[in-house]
Amino acid sequence: MILELPYGHGTKQLALPEHTEVCQLRPTVPPPLTDIQAAAIRAVDTALAAPEIRQLAVPESLAVAVPDETRPLPVATLLPMVLGRLFHHWPLLPPNRVTIVVGGGLHPPLSEEELQRIVPPQAAMGCRVVSHDAHRSPMTFHGQTSNGTPVRINAVVGKAAFRVVLGQVDPHQFVGFTGGSKGITVGCAAAEMIEANHALMFQPSARAGVLEKNVVRRDLNEAGRLIGIHLAVNVIMSPAKEILWIGAGSPEAVLADGAKVCAGIYGVALHEPFDIVVASCGGHPKDICLYQAQKGLNMACQAAQPGGRVLLLAECSGGVGDDAYFNYVRRFERPVDLMADFRAQGFRMGAHKAYLFGRSLKDHQVVLDSSLDAATLKACQITAGQAQATLDAWLAEHPGRPRLAVIPNANTVFFYRTNGAAGSVTR
Repeated sequence: MILELPYGHGTKQLALPEHTEVCQLRPTVPPPLTDIQAAAIRAVDTALAAPEIRQLAVPESLAVAVPDETRPLPVATLLPMVLGRLFHHWPLLPPNRVTIVVGGGLHPPLSEEELQRIVPPQAAMGCRVVSHDAHRSPMTFHGQTSNGTPVRINAVVGKAAFRVVLGQVDPHQFVGFTGGSKGITVGCAAAEMIEANHALMFQPSARAGVLEKNVVRRDLNEAGRLIGIHLAVNVIMSPAKEILWIGAGSPEAVLADGAKVCAGIYGVALHEPFDIVVASCGGHPKDICLYQAQKGLNMACQAAQPGGRVLLLAECSGGVGDDAYFNYVRRFERPVDLMADFRAQGFRMGAHKAYLFGRSLKDHQVVLDSSLDAATLKACQITAGQAQATLDAWLAEHPGRPRLAVIPNANTVFFYRTNGAAGSVTR
């Protein structure tokens, strides 16, 4: 039996003995949209819980927030469709009054070359393109949420007369689902705003697939209302990066609709955990760096029994991905020591990722197949290994016939427990 799993821009193959019982934990993917432009036009023109664009006065200024390359949103395809529709309804709006802000949250600001790769000149349609810097960009203040989160965002977005956010609805390990206001309330937010919001991640409601009662998501929704985001355009992507759904309107209305669709695709029933889990983050950009790959490890470990073995495939062509995380995790030899220090010192961005890794590493035997060297991974408390050799050894060591699960898209699926048969889990 041959398994072919996403790895970077390509795949990796693993060979399994023919007698091995394998359970594939994968999304249920509908056909992609056949006419993306028509769907985008229809979504913008029939925006949910928002005024019709054609009935609004031409704004003095317009800001459009888009994600960076750590998200698979096809910005170069979707952005000109949205801009084209706005210019269609507002023919008197000149491009020089429109700014596209590439928001990566706490990711480093982008070079001019990187900006042009994300938003090529033909996609920008004559509009200015800038990169958000969570530490240095001028910010505007929009009050505090009921949780005390200071709502400070990039001033280009905050001062604009009309604010648009482009994003993707995807399961998220503690926000519940991405999308809605997140491309502005995290992507274009000040560092202290992101940290205050993410500090809520340890609440019981902060988990993948939970929307309405999720305290982290509710905080972002409230921040979006304080800012005043006029239009959100969200998509749902397939594992093959094809667009399955497009919605537009107020951020919360679009997110509510998108989350229902997304849950039907990426929610996977889980009857009981497995002895061995082989998982891929889903390829580029889900496995662009170790920092992003943590999401896949989190989900893979949820499918494994306590003490079980987890083999994760993540190329990590961008390295570790965050200096704050790396400088913190390398101070400790054991996850339990790191986690105790983190709890004692309080929430800090970057360090929080080490804590999340620690929750998976302390309860499971984890091996990572990546382009990172073994010394770097050891400093991150992770064991490096070649996937085929690791899997062969585990199967040889395990008594009897181990229960083995394969997760081809671990960064995007989420699991829900079942009382009987395994539902959408397929054998």
